[in-house]
Amino acid sequence: MTVSSKSGFTKTLRQSVTAYLFNICGVFAGTIIAYCSELFRVVPWAVMIYPPILSTRGVIGGLFCGRLSTALHLGTVKPRFFENTRSFYLLLQAIVFLTFELSIFTALVSVLLGVIYRGMLIGELWDMVNVLMATMALSLVIISPLTLATSFISFKHGLDPDIILYPVESTVSDLLITATYIFLLNIYVVYGSFWQYLLLAANLILSFTAVYILAKNIHEPEFIKTLRESLLTFIIVSLIVNVAGAFLGRIDEVIREKEGVYETYPIYVVYPALIDTIGDIGAVVGSTATTKLALGTLKASFFSMKDHISEILGAWAASLIMYFAYSILALTVVGTLRPLSIARFSLLLFTVNIMAAALITLVSYSVAIVTYKRGLDPDNFEIPIESSLADALTTISLLTALILWGLIQP
Repeated sequence: MTVSSKSGFTKTLRQSVTAYLFNICGVFAGTIIAYCSELFRVVPWAVMIYPPILSTRGVIGGLFCGRLSTALHLGTVKPRFFENTRSFYLLLQAIVFLTFELSIFTALVSVLLGVIYRGMLIGELWDMVNVLMATMALSLVIISPLTLATSFISFKHGLDPDIILYPVESTVSDLLITATYIFLLNIYVVYGSFWQYLLLAANLILSFTAVYILAKNIHEPEFIKTLRESLLTFIIVSLIVNVAGAFLGRIDEVIREKEGVYETYPIYVVYPALIDTIGDIGAVVGSTATTKLALGTLKASFFSMKDHISEILGAWAASLIMYFAYSILALTVVGTLRPLSIARFSLLLFTVNIMAAALITLVSYSVAIVTYKRGLDPDNFEIPIESSLADALTTISLLTALILWGLIQP
């Protein structure tokens, strides 16, 4: 490596580790769901719409982070809340409308699946749509200011938002939207019709705001381009999520069949953190690449990956550090923290990491190059696609690693 490459590697490694540390909090989202399993028995459709809510929020958050981090580097957005640029306010309005648009799309898909697979009644479908849209509306109010604060503070303190922003936002977002969803679900089930009407009011406010924003910006090319490209992204993501779900179901089946294996290898404890970290690798690699492409310091070619190697290796090395930390944490939680257990479990997780990280790096870099060469905005595609693919790739890599280490039969 040259001196500049070493400097880039060190910078990416240091800031990536800082950002990845937030993934340790990822287990709390799963803990909230586990503690509310009784609520899901009372409301069967509640389980069905939880994954789509996470996926939808992930698309919106990924697009927001990608566009914001690149804009800060280019100077088209200033690191402040007030008296900002026109591009900043157009981006904010696009995020509001996308939240409404994708909430409607997700609700329609959920209704279709509810009718086909569960034979749900009209009343149940209405309740489901009301809670789903209210969750998205409230998440917009809670999560978006935190995303802006993280990007502005990191940029002002000399940190790279391409490295810091999405890893922090994705983990915090998963935790907050899970807590929001469970909170609203409890209100809807426990506190009766008055609170249900309040949720409906929140949905109407989001709907009227979105219609006003669309009417106001219908002739803004930047605004319309964001909406058009993001909708295509969401369709792609929907297909990816289904693939991830299929493989996760297979692992869940294996875990039930081989419970004794997982007393030593607590997969469930670390699984949310594993997929978050792989997604973060892709986000760091892709987001730093899109910024370089926009600045003209990186050629739009697959062969130019060698000029991006310091960022790739820095993000990857940071993930290996975190995977080792996850193994220590998981074994501590289950009470089997011994040298042999640490060695075996760490090697298993490193196997997962090597496969999944290599794949997500190739995917993330490829999406950035292909979309840029086709005249599209890479930030509308790169993070949403790779973050969803990270779930599938990590899950497939985990299943493969378990087979390779002889812990399960193929």
